[in-house]
Amino acid sequence: VQPNNYSTFYDDQRQNWSIMFESEKAAVDFSKQVCIAKCNSSPALDSVLYQDLLLGEGQGVEAGDSLEIAYTGWLFQNNGLGQVFDSNVNKDKLLRLKLGSGKVIKGWEEGMMGMKKGGRRYLIIPPAWAYGAQGVAGRVPPDSTLVFEVEVKRVKLVKESSGSDGQSVSSRDSPAPSPVPSSDGFSAD
Repeated sequence: VQPNNYSTFYDDQRQNWSIMFESEKAAVDFSKQVCIAKCNSSPALDSVLYQDLLLGEGQGVEAGDSLEIAYTGWLFQNNGLGQVFDSNVNKDKLLRLKLGSGKVIKGWEEGMMGMKKGGRRYLIIPPAWAYGAQGVAGRVPPDSTLVFEVEVKRVKLVKESSGSDGQSVSSRDSPAPSPVPSSDGFSAD
């Protein structure tokens, strides 16, 4: 993904290609389909697949950085998007999390590394990196592969650089690590 609605990629002959799209939406939709195609063509999904949709600006996030994100999660069914099982996009509250704190599923911890403020990314997360054989009662069936679109709205870096725009977020730490983001629509019970 490149600025101004471009995407570049290599084919199986290691030849470089560039595509310019007529709109940001067309570029984003194409990028989502590329990620789904990667998933469907891999023999076994054993790690998080991700595809940037928009790059964002500033420094990439690392473990320890605090983020506020908007997200939507779908079940991956029949080689594509199934039903939405969670989203905070139309809610007033963004999800606050500290990367590397173990408060969210492992697939998010891995898949969001390196994202930048304003960046959007598509994540396809295998069951072992999500809710595994347990699932989430009434929401996520056991052994489900999940798809998330995540957008980083605010960032507070552990190592603040001098070019900071002054945006800060607080992390909402709870005493016990839970496999799910606790206070924004996901509950552990």
